[in-house]
Amino acid sequence: MIIDLRLDGNKHSHIELETAKPIREILKGTDIPAERILSYKIDHVQYVNNEYVPAQNTLVDCISYNHPEGSRIYHDSVIFILAKAVNSLLGAGHSLVIEHSIGDGVFCEVFGTQSWTAQDCQRVKEEMQKIVASDLPIDKIRVKTGEALEIFSTMGRKDVIKNLQYSFSEEVFVYRCGKYYDRFLRPLADRTGMVREFDLVYKEPGFVLRFPTGRECRLAQPFVLPEKLFKLHQEHDKWLDILRVHNTIDINKLIDNYDISKFILVEEALHEKKIAEIAADIVKHPDVKLVLIAGPSSSGKTTFAKRLSIQLQASRAKPNVIGLDDYFIDRDKTVRKENGEFDFESIHALDLEYLNRQLTQLLDGEEVELPHYDFTRGMRRRSNNILKLREEDVIVMEGIHGLNDELTASISANRKVKIYISALNQLNIDNHNRVATTDCRLLRRLIRDHQYRGYTATETMLRWPSVREGEENNIFPYQENADHMFNSSLTYELGVLRKHAWKLLLSVPTSSAAYTEAQRLLALLGTIKDIPDTLVPYNSIIREFTNGSIFRY
Repeated sequence: MIIDLRLDGNKHSHIELETAKPIREILKGTDIPAERILSYKIDHVQYVNNEYVPAQNTLVDCISYNHPEGSRIYHDSVIFILAKAVNSLLGAGHSLVIEHSIGDGVFCEVFGTQSWTAQDCQRVKEEMQKIVASDLPIDKIRVKTGEALEIFSTMGRKDVIKNLQYSFSEEVFVYRCGKYYDRFLRPLADRTGMVREFDLVYKEPGFVLRFPTGRECRLAQPFVLPEKLFKLHQEHDKWLDILRVHNTIDINKLIDNYDISKFILVEEALHEKKIAEIAADIVKHPDVKLVLIAGPSSSGKTTFAKRLSIQLQASRAKPNVIGLDDYFIDRDKTVRKENGEFDFESIHALDLEYLNRQLTQLLDGEEVELPHYDFTRGMRRRSNNILKLREEDVIVMEGIHGLNDELTASISANRKVKIYISALNQLNIDNHNRVATTDCRLLRRLIRDHQYRGYTATETMLRWPSVREGEENNIFPYQENADHMFNSSLTYELGVLRKHAWKLLLSVPTSSAAYTEAQRLLALLGTIKDIPDTLVPYNSIIREFTNGSIFRY
């Protein structure tokens, strides 16, 4: 039999075997460092650890931390070790909750204690280091649902029990390390010793569990907490406390009790209130004539800009929307990536000198002709679109570089306001399984790309890592430059997105490298019930992705 060996999806070598062997035995004859491999993907379909490969021609993809899926395995494995450490030190009377991403980690809280201190963080960190040093096996085992209920009842895990009670499966998978059990939807590493680096940083009322980054899997030093973003997360968390919704099971109960429509209206009202507050603050400063909106893919920037424009008009300001895409330089002059492809996400793909000259002229009261970019020909041409600002006029520009001061270097700070928008989801499946913000944005993009661009789910998912790389380089480093931040996430949105994304994800073939990711997203969507589109207001940000919006795009 022939083993098609790959590393992080890239072709590596072909190995001919006479008999089946454990995967790590196969790797001994290669230059792939087994100690850096977190899991193995067989024929694109399932993750395994050190099992024997089937006695047939097989594709074995070695997944390291550098692969997006490997990064998730590493993160969840660290969370598993953290949960085991907290359980060992504090017992079943305490609850560890993984709340939301922040910086290079996740913010966590421990409930059931009178207070949480920096000393508590240090104790937990030392216990985690002992668990890692012991290189304990993490076993994935299949148990009867009734047995799982007994296990997690003994551990005081009401959050897991509620989900299991909604499950119709006779058996479920759980992870075991010694006498500690936990439940994760995603795969974990098979030993605690595979987690090399992590850190705990005290941040009242909890702490940040940090993960390593980069190809060398190292912790960035020093740690810098994005304070504005953290404040936005904490504000949203307070609203969830008031609404008593933190897990997908809470949304399901609202659906079952016919209370979901009221919940949707409250969440949408909170969005509108926040947008109105931002508009009122802009109008309060008469010198401000330029509004810059930036955020990662599928954050709902376009709908936000339209709703903000309405609120500006309600405050007696007249918005003029200018598209940054019309300021691209000619395609033959566009910068390229290392692989030779055009880098349209680079700030230098824009004609910054021309943009700043026109903005300066407009703010000085001059009349200008705005450009129009012909994407078919890859060059700018005349538009005959003339603009001159009046006293009540403001310019609204939306694009990924809005928070980067290099974009509008010629405009003084008192004349512009920068707004960061992102879908900062804080909904969990249970205390240890959170719904990642990137997953919500990916689901939004899957649906929009299919409906408006004709892309398949496979195409969008394979393109997603490149999109994320552009965000890491061009958006996230500048998010703390924002004067205002807006969370476009809606706690109920998974229930709306579910039916739109379900068939798309099912269409991903088993032969695709995106298959396991599609199955992971299906498992995520399987934790929540459908919410009819008819309950979603026509100006909702969700309508930008599912269709039926009152706005034109």
